[in-house]
Amino acid sequence: MRKIRILWTDDEIEVLKPHVLFLREKGYEIDTCTNGIDTVDLVKHNPYDLIFLDESMPGLSGLETLRLIKEVRNEIPVVMITKNEEEGIMEAAIGSEMADYLIKPVKPNQILLVIKRITEQRRLVTEKTTTNYRQEFGSIGNLISSARHHTDWTELYRKISFWESELEKSTDPGMSEILRMQENDANNAFVKYMICNYLSWLDPDVQDKPVLSPSLFSKKVFPLTQQGKPLFFILIDNLRFDQWRTIAMELAGIYRVIEEDIYFSILPTATQYSRNAIFSGLMPSAIAAILPELWVEDDEEEGKNNNEEELFKYQLARKGLKYKWSYHKIITNQEGRKINEKIRQMLDNDINILVYNFVDMLSHARTEIGLIRDLANDEKAYRSLTRSWFVHSPLYELLTALSAHQVRVVFSTDHGTIRVQNPVKVIGDRRTSSNLRYKMGRNLDYNPRQVFELKYPEKAGLPKTNITSKYIFALNKDYLVYQNNFNYYAGYYKDTFQHGGISMQEILLPIVCLEPVS
Repeated sequence: MRKIRILWTDDEIEVLKPHVLFLREKGYEIDTCTNGIDTVDLVKHNPYDLIFLDESMPGLSGLETLRLIKEVRNEIPVVMITKNEEEGIMEAAIGSEMADYLIKPVKPNQILLVIKRITEQRRLVTEKTTTNYRQEFGSIGNLISSARHHTDWTELYRKISFWESELEKSTDPGMSEILRMQENDANNAFVKYMICNYLSWLDPDVQDKPVLSPSLFSKKVFPLTQQGKPLFFILIDNLRFDQWRTIAMELAGIYRVIEEDIYFSILPTATQYSRNAIFSGLMPSAIAAILPELWVEDDEEEGKNNNEEELFKYQLARKGLKYKWSYHKIITNQEGRKINEKIRQMLDNDINILVYNFVDMLSHARTEIGLIRDLANDEKAYRSLTRSWFVHSPLYELLTALSAHQVRVVFSTDHGTIRVQNPVKVIGDRRTSSNLRYKMGRNLDYNPRQVFELKYPEKAGLPKTNITSKYIFALNKDYLVYQNNFNYYAGYYKDTFQHGGISMQEILLPIVCLEPVS
């Protein structure tokens, strides 16, 4: 195993000789230096893992030396050591991206702790994370086998999402593979749970049920409105719970989470159905019956979500709510920046609705564009790409501005997505819907053991274009492929992110209330 190599620069390095000897006895290779110029030269010609740098030295100061080190080898972590506790010096050092900051006199064990944290953190994190997950493995397994209530499933999905994120820090791929197996077992059990319980939840007389798409506003948004105070409802299309958690980490400095809950999407878990249900407060069949001019069938060419503003207007009128409100759909960065310019006038509204389509567009682009598929080649990369978009997006700028105005925000989505693995053969006619996770049509041929079938769509609150129309839904990581040219399309769509069917990732969705950090 290669020794950790450290450079320690201090104009009084002889005084620190006991510290240096202590570290050498611990197995570290230590080079010493007394000035900034020689330090920079050493850094140019030697592969150091860590640098300890005195802040106050004759000639080049510690901060000046730090700047030159960063120009030469920006990747080497630098720890500043100083007698000076002035706030300005600390801020300058932090602004120069130093790894840590220590005040003299320093103790040997203090130095040792810093070294281990910086140079061995990944190994130590891997060991600790692996140990913790092994301890949690049994309880997750027990929860999978014992889950009977919708709250059991939200708890289980929270745990799985948490460990997905935690194991990203680990260098042990074996643990991630075990978690994926547990997640697959959980999804298989969740599918059975949904098939047994979903239709009962659509009965208005049933009280013990999760919040579903049509009741999202009435249960989770309208109760948060306060007279004279604006509320922003932000919906990111196709945002999974694990992606929300990634975004939440970036909001820590400007917003705090007041409530983080999980609601259930209706079936199909597709924008046309789930999002229209959210804004109307109605199941799709009710929209098609009451507001036929606002419902677009699967086999029609026009956009399926162009009437959300009108649907929300109808929901408010139906409930007798006289809010002053606005609705905006943001597809491009330019549209996002234009919205940000209207913040002040939106502050006069009771509710402002903003729909961001980027994550859904990313999901579709990943299917169609090889480069995007390579960039988001697995769950970890997909989360990372979502985070990268968010921190550089007009949405992040908007949230920063809203925080300054002390505005409360509700975050949510309409459905999630899952990376599909297993092709399932389906036969349908020309009018059968094209979605890979569900099919709607009148002449469907399939193996009923491989799908969840709805022979009577009206029982599930779904419209039908023909008296014999029915719906089928893909389960877990399956995807529905027509028999014609089956092998080609099975290969083309394998490992792509799809939505519309039954899985925890598609159905269990974040609904979060955020309050500005004071």
